[in-house]
Amino acid sequence: MIKRIKLIVTPLALAMALAGCMSLAPKYERPQAPVAGSFPEVPRAASAPANAAATEAPAAIEWQRFFADARLKQLIGQALANNRDLRIAIANIEQARAQYRIQRADRLPSVGAAITGQRQTTGEDQPIESVYQAGLTVSAFELDLFGRVRNLSEAALAQYLATEEARKTAQISLISSVANAYLQLLADEELLSLAQRTVQTREESDKLTQLRFENGVSSRLEVQQSRSLVETARTTLAQAQRQRAQDINLLTLLVGQPIPENPAGATLASTELPDLPAGLPSDLLASRPDIRAAEQQLIAANANIGAARANFFPRITLTGSVGSASTELSGLFKSGSYGWTFAPQAILPIFDYGRNTAVLGSARAQRDVAVAQYERSIQTAFREVADALAGQATFSEQLRAQRAVAEAEADRFNLSDLRYRNGAASYLDLLDAQRSLFQAQQLAIQANLLRLQNQVTLYRVLGGGWTEAATPVAAR
Repeated sequence: MIKRIKLIVTPLALAMALAGCMSLAPKYERPQAPVAGSFPEVPRAASAPANAAATEAPAAIEWQRFFADARLKQLIGQALANNRDLRIAIANIEQARAQYRIQRADRLPSVGAAITGQRQTTGEDQPIESVYQAGLTVSAFELDLFGRVRNLSEAALAQYLATEEARKTAQISLISSVANAYLQLLADEELLSLAQRTVQTREESDKLTQLRFENGVSSRLEVQQSRSLVETARTTLAQAQRQRAQDINLLTLLVGQPIPENPAGATLASTELPDLPAGLPSDLLASRPDIRAAEQQLIAANANIGAARANFFPRITLTGSVGSASTELSGLFKSGSYGWTFAPQAILPIFDYGRNTAVLGSARAQRDVAVAQYERSIQTAFREVADALAGQATFSEQLRAQRAVAEAEADRFNLSDLRYRNGAASYLDLLDAQRSLFQAQQLAIQANLLRLQNQVTLYRVLGGGWTEAATPVAAR
């Protein structure tokens, strides 16, 4: 019995040894990065702070270390657990993994148990012959002499790896979006508080102006100007309330559940994020998942060319079975009913209306598309990093200058108010000082928001956010 089984196992083992011994795929070479060797030099403002984190590659800084705010960490953790876009990305990984396993399974013969029956005659006057078989079967196993199946498997593997990189990209984008939405919410709260204080101050000033008008000290024009200023502040307050509510809705969508309150009283003014080093453009190839995903797509397209080339060569398949055989169904499992079949088949394409040529042309065109997409992803990454570096070098100085403007406008308002009360300045000067102070304070908050959001963007475009903090191991 063992010798008989070897009659089937030996050809299959030889076929598996020969399978995939040749590949017609072009040799893969990573395209040269179509960008400069370094990022543009941007002069750093003298007031820009140095930070210890600047000595560490951004992609190696876990988001738990980059963001110090406890409430923001909680929101990011909830978003990673609940966000539906990230769940879709994870489901896509599982689908790609399954597709790869399906394709990889074609590289090995599929063995099954089968019972078959066949009745045939070789001529009109010939008797009907019957054959019944039961045992192990191998159906249409392709002898992959030219690497068609192996290249399809490698293409599926590259697609799976690209999907995994896409999940990392989705995680980076989600963390960045949550952080930016949170910073925007903190800015909304500061702007709302500023608007409330301004409305209160202007209402008090309006009461004083109305009292002065009733006593004949001020004119009706001053009353209308004061009332206009109050209503303008109320308009700004309504806008700030609406913007805060909308940003809470956005943050709730990103997190996937209602966001917690702010018990610690975090403010935008007290929030700081570390400066980050740019490194070299070549570092992006290893740190940006989107670039790695584009390269995996290129590898898959390269492998598909090998599979398309193999279509021009004979496709050899093996079908066989070993087990029990009989001319009668009742004798199928009787002693001495051993039998086996071995049916190789080779098909050489001769005339297919140009199908194989078109498939090869399509594969080559797809490879060219993948090359262009890979190069574009590098160029896009280079531009994003260069823009964020320009922001890191200048936003701190812009914030310092805008805060200085707000301080100067506050002094101007105090002096104008004093001069107006003493009759040395007109009410128009006081109104102008109030408007300028309110605008300067708003711009200072916006400048701080832009500075912090730029740091979040720089962290994202340098590939930070997809690495996770190591889980501490308990001592034994």
